[in-house]
Amino acid sequence: MPHHLMNLRYVPDDEADEIRALFEEHGVRYYETPPSRWGISMGGFWVHDDDEAERARVLLEEYQRQRQDRQREEFQARQARGEVGFWHSFRRKPVTIIAACVAILVILAFTLAPFARLG
Repeated sequence: MPHHLMNLRYVPDDEADEIRALFEEHGVRYYETPPSRWGISMGGFWVHDDDEAERARVLLEEYQRQRQDRQREEFQARQARGEVGFWHSFRRKPVTIIAACVAILVILAFTLAPFARLG
């Protein structure tokens, strides 16, 4: 009976490539289902037997723990350099940020206008 190891929805390409390489390196006999044309099904990694599924899950858990640590360290380094946050985004794309703020204010105005007239 097939065992679903991992859904590929929202998985970055580099992570999927690393998982393929991990499975190849450890000789995991897996197969991959492709995503559907309209995004209903995003594909995934599968194996056929129970023992292979258990071995693959152990490998995936360890890989994901290491990747999480790497990503956290990279984020903290970017944060220390000032490359994340509102002001960094504002410096990079001021027109987009201002347009989003104006859109929020317009939506709030239309939403609250009927209540402002009651008083």
